[in-house]
Amino acid sequence: MKIDTLGVQAFVALAEHRAFNRAANALNITQTALSRRLQNLESFLGVRLVERTTRSVALTRLGESFLPQARRLLNDLAAALTEIRETGKALRGDVTLACVPTVGVQYLPRILQGYAARHPNNRIKVLDHSSAAVAQAVLTREAEFGINIAEASHPALESVPLMRDTFVLICREDHALARHKRLAWKRLEGHRLILPGAGSSNQPLLEMALAEQKLALSAFYEVQRSSTAVGLAAEGLGIAVVPRLAWQTGSYPGLRMIALTTPTVTRTFSLLTRKGAELSPAARTLHSMILRHAGAPNRGRRSDL
Repeated sequence: MKIDTLGVQAFVALAEHRAFNRAANALNITQTALSRRLQNLESFLGVRLVERTTRSVALTRLGESFLPQARRLLNDLAAALTEIRETGKALRGDVTLACVPTVGVQYLPRILQGYAARHPNNRIKVLDHSSAAVAQAVLTREAEFGINIAEASHPALESVPLMRDTFVLICREDHALARHKRLAWKRLEGHRLILPGAGSSNQPLLEMALAEQKLALSAFYEVQRSSTAVGLAAEGLGIAVVPRLAWQTGSYPGLRMIALTTPTVTRTFSLLTRKGAELSPAARTLHSMILRHAGAPNRGRRSDL
């Protein structure tokens, strides 16, 4: 149903000023335009709202009945438009974003802390998904944007590189390898390894990189989440290969982190948005903050390598 707001506006102005010339001046339009708007509204409603004479303008009984509703309609519309305008200017609103879990653990919290300081009333919903699920959440508009591991993206998505993350070894302090600061991947052979399992977006990255060096490492434990790998290593069940971002300094005092080299295996994170998408003002601000932090995942944090 089409709402004739111009006709309602003309009717209310005429009801308040009781003269076509004064009502037209109030709306900054011609009397002809005012008359046409009123006629269109009455034609649409199928009733007469105004009685016109050569000397005066009076409302019909239906017009008198409709006037309070017409005023309320215009007031509600004005209030709604003002709220939207002020929300956009103040960058207010809720934001939903998707990201892979390690980004939610290490990289994102510092940015969200700065965002919350600037916009304390804006609520953030973080969907911590697998890399493929992050892309799907953005595609289906479940999230306004996302952060995932860089890969061949959907043609409807735009991908901007954010940062690189390196794979490291996590082991207990009493493990034979714990005294090293750096290790070649080949030195891991023969140890009980905790590695990313099938379905993890990290598994194909590791397999491809190690295959180029003709290295084949067998997992004793396969896991989907890096946090699970770290937990198993803390209990002495094996040594874990995880992304650097999965390591939280101080979370497990009895663990050591060791750099893995020859080769150095990295993964790249990208910021995903739908092509042509118009982010909400609140989301656009957070999106810009994330871009400004691009390339600095360890900013403000001591290196443990």
